[in-house]
Order: sequence, then C-alpha cells, then structure tokens
Amino acid sequence: MSTQRPEILHPNAAALQKAGTLLRAGELVAFPTETVYGLGGDATSEAAVAAIFAAKGRPQFNPLIVHVPDAASAERIAVFDERAEAVAEQFWPGPLTLVLRRRDEAGLSLLVSAGLDTVAVRVPNHPIGQALLKAAGRPVAAPSANRSGAVSPTTPMHVVESLGERVAAVLAGGRCPVGLESTVLDLSGETPVLLRPGAVLREEIERLIGPILVSSGDPDAPKSPGQLASHYAPRASVRLNAHGAEDDEALLSFGPDRFVRGGREKLNLSLEGDLNEAAANLFHHLRALDKPGVRAIAVMPIPEEGLGVAINDRLRRAAAPRG
Repeated sequence: MSTQRPEILHPNAAALQKAGTLLRAGELVAFPTETVYGLGGDATSEAAVAAIFAAKGRPQFNPLIVHVPDAASAERIAVFDERAEAVAEQFWPGPLTLVLRRRDEAGLSLLVSAGLDTVAVRVPNHPIGQALLKAAGRPVAAPSANRSGAVSPTTPMHVVESLGERVAAVLAGGRCPVGLESTVLDLSGETPVLLRPGAVLREEIERLIGPILVSSGDPDAPKSPGQLASHYAPRASVRLNAHGAEDDEALLSFGPDRFVRGGREKLNLSLEGDLNEAAANLFHHLRALDKPGVRAIAVMPIPEEGLGVAINDRLRRAAAPRG
C-alpha cells in the first residue's frame, strides 16, 4: 500500500462543500455513517462507480449500496410498495438497507447494481453523512471504505491505513457508534428476504410486515453487499467459539473474562456482556489484535440472539476459508 495519505477534512461547512465538489467531479470521498465509514462515489457516474470497485479491489458482481438523504430521494430511484414505505417510515434514517426494483429513470450507473434490475438503497443516520449527501446533491454509492474482504473501518485512520491514496479525502467524524454494517432487507419480490443481519433486528421488521425469510446467500451471485463467503477478515486467521488462546494467538473475549487464559494480546468486546457495545467494538478490536506475530485471533462465543446474530454473521465470514 502507498504511504501517501488522502486529505483529512474536518467536517465544517467549507470541508463539506469541498467534499461535495469532489464527489461531483468523480473523486472518491470516505465519510462516516452510524454503521461504518463508507467509500463514497457519484452513483450516477459509471467512471466514479468503477473507481470504487478498483480502489477496493472489489468483484464487479458484488452490488453497492446507494446512500440518499431521505425517503423522497430514495423513491426517485427505487419502486416502493406498502411494505417498503412502512419499513422506511419506521427505520429511516438508520442502519437499514432496502433492496428494491430500480426505476428505469433512476439515472444510476448500472455497475452499482452489478447487472441486476434492483438497487440497494439506504438513508444513513449520521449528521456528517447526511450533510455530505446534501452537499453532493446526488445519490452516493458507498461500500465500506476498506480493501475488499478486509475488516470494515470504524475510524478515519482505518480508512487511511486500508486505502491510502486510493481515496481523495476522508471526512473525519470520529468512531462510528453502531460499528456493524446495515441490515439488508430484500423487498423486490413477493416474499421479504433478510440478506444480511444488522442493527435493525429481524424481529423488529417482522412486527411491521410479517414473516421474513433468511437468505442462505449465494456468494457467486450476491444480491447485496456482505454475502461473500469470506468477508470482514483480518490478516490473521480467526478461530471461533474459543475458551482460551494459544501463545501465538490473540484473544477476543466477551463478558467477564478474568479466568480466561492465554494469548499474546487480549481485548474484550464487552465486559458486561452488552451486545450493542460488542457490535460497536467488533471491527475496531479485530484490527487492533491483528498484529505481526499473531497467527490467529481466538474469539469467545457470542450469544446467537438480538444483535449477536449480526456479530456472529460477521465473525463466521471472517473465519471462512479464503480464496
């Protein structure tokens, strides 16, 4: 990776105007959302979207999420039915992405949808992300701001370390409060399908629109980001359901761990066993433990309930065999 750094912009009015200008000129700008930092590019520009794929080293069959400032903007690029309207009213702005039929007149780069007739769209709930979208004045395609398959970024320095000169600027907004990518819900067909778990829980959505299927996912033909078999992976391998660590491993623990032994390094997702805190810490801690000399990161069990479903999804993909 090049040691050249992107420009770090502190989000005042002038910086936001500059970031919007960069996006309209086809440049890439990383920015904070409540979930992770996104690598933003003009979603209406084939060249800008292609630059996102190139910067990340991302397979072009893997669709991108389009970010807009409000539901009205989303309805200009995607077809909403009653289910989508209800879910958007309840959870937007927030960490929920909807996969919907793309409008013919949407004006989006077809590369955004990876050849599908659907589009993944989200209204983020972060003041800096919102301000940037308004300054850009157009839909912004924004996958996580890191090299493809690697651990997602939750701080500005994570972006710099992963992408270097591949991004023109980074809007610095501190650490992301949620720390896990958005829930992805496919409403493009008759039956709602959960494509990726996240901070908006399946149970919360089902209370609004009824039963939802859970996709087993096809990593060779994903309908949304986050469905590749190996994803969110540090350089070190990941060992799940550990109850201790070897001398050449790091330990990622959860809950009270004073009797857990071993490991060159140790970090705890949440001493209190709080799944919200664990989600916010997950990617940050994986990066911090991924040091030279660490062969593997041993991860203690996380309850498969609530936000633990999304945490375990990310951990299983991080631990999956790598191509």
